[in-house]
Amino acid sequence: MASPDRHSEDEAADPGQEVGELVGRLTQPGELEPAERRKLLGRLTRALSVGAARARKSGAGRGRWLADVFLNIAPRIPIRDLHTLSQHHQGLTGEELADDLVRTAMKGTMTVGAIGGAVAAAEFAAPPLLLSAPAQLVAETIVVAAIEVKLLAELHEVYGVHVDGTGAQRAIAFTAAWAKQRGIDPLAPSSVTLALGAATKTALRNRLLRVLGRHLTTFGPFLTGAVAGGTLNRMATKKLAAAIRDDLRVKTLPPGQERGRLGP
Repeated sequence: MASPDRHSEDEAADPGQEVGELVGRLTQPGELEPAERRKLLGRLTRALSVGAARARKSGAGRGRWLADVFLNIAPRIPIRDLHTLSQHHQGLTGEELADDLVRTAMKGTMTVGAIGGAVAAAEFAAPPLLLSAPAQLVAETIVVAAIEVKLLAELHEVYGVHVDGTGAQRAIAFTAAWAKQRGIDPLAPSSVTLALGAATKTALRNRLLRVLGRHLTTFGPFLTGAVAGGTLNRMATKKLAAAIRDDLRVKTLPPGQERGRLGP
C-alpha cells in the first residue's frame, strides 16, 4: 500500500497532468479574481519547475522542452463552439462577436503579462540568460500562448472555418496555426494530418521562444516590468487577431461581403 508521501512523490514526478489542468483553468471563460489568478500561476510555476529541472538533466533545450509541454497541454485548452460563444457574449454574432473575443483575449494576456512583469520587477537584479529564464516567466509564456491558441480556434468558429478531426488533432492543428500566425485553410487536409511535422515543431519552438524572450524584457525596476509585460502582451495578441481575422475573411466569405473591405 502506497503511503501518502509516496503518492505526493508520484504527483511531483509527473507534473504534466497538473500543468494541463492549471492552464485549462487559467483559460476558461469568465473573469478570474486577481488573487485566484496569481495563486494558479504560482502553482503552475511550481509544476513547470519540476519539468524544467528534468529537462536540464536530460540535456533537452529550453525550446524543445517548451514545445513538448505545450503540445501536451494543447488538447486541454477549452474551445467553445459558435452557439456557446454567442451565449457567453450576450448573443453577439459575426464581426461583433469576433471583436468581443479579441477584447477578452487581449485583456487576459495583458493581465497575465502584468502579473509576470510585476514579479520580475520585484526580483530585478540583472537580465537572465534565455536558457535560465525564471519559472514564473515560463509559466506566463505558456498561459499567454494558450489564451492566443484559444482565441485563434474560436475565431475559426466565428468565421465558419470548420477543422475536422479528433479533439487532440484539432488542438494540434490550432497550435500549428498559432505557431505560423496564420488561419487554417479548410481546403487543405494536410493542415491537420501534417500538423506535427518537423517544420511545424520547429515553428512552435521558435514562436514560444519569441514569446518567452518578449517576457524577459519585462525585467526592470519598480513597476516598469508590470506595465511593459501587460502592454507587450496586449499588442502581440491584437496583432495576431488582426492577421487571423483577415486570413479567415478571405477564405470563408463570398465575394461582395467582408472581402471587399480588405482593400486591393
